[in-house]
Amino acid sequence: MTRHCSRVWSRHFPIVLALLALSFASVSFGQTSGIEGTYNLTKRKLPDGTIIVPPAVMGALTFTRTQRNLNVFWKGANGKPGSYSLVAVYKLTPTEYTETLWFNAFNDPDGSQGLAYDLSGETKNAAVHREGGRIELTLPFDDVAVVFDGNKLTATVEGAFVDYWEKVR
Repeated sequence: MTRHCSRVWSRHFPIVLALLALSFASVSFGQTSGIEGTYNLTKRKLPDGTIIVPPAVMGALTFTRTQRNLNVFWKGANGKPGSYSLVAVYKLTPTEYTETLWFNAFNDPDGSQGLAYDLSGETKNAAVHREGGRIELTLPFDDVAVVFDGNKLTATVEGAFVDYWEKVR
């Protein structure tokens, strides 16, 4: 019996090894899905067709394997500076994006709210849609529809703007 098990095991060992490698690759794929990197905001398109470019609007967005860090600056309609910053941890699977907020800070240049913080630590989910290398989702704390397509990223807030980002690394 031992000899038979040994023969079966030695014959199937390469297959088992290959399956293990594939399973690790698929787990790794969930963590390294192609969105990781640093993106710079190159322009913002407003609903009236106006295009705004740096230095009137600037931004940096970094996705590590587990964290998201976003900083955006713009000038409001009244010429006052506005900004939005967010730090969160996330997990991206083939079908779902889960994010846990560490904090965000919003400085609304056009409103009376002033600077507002969110330190809730809340977790939210969003559905992920994939087509080829294209990944679409709505970021749960920003309510921004994003599309990752190669080294390009578009971020849309319906009726407010479309931001165009390029991956720099």
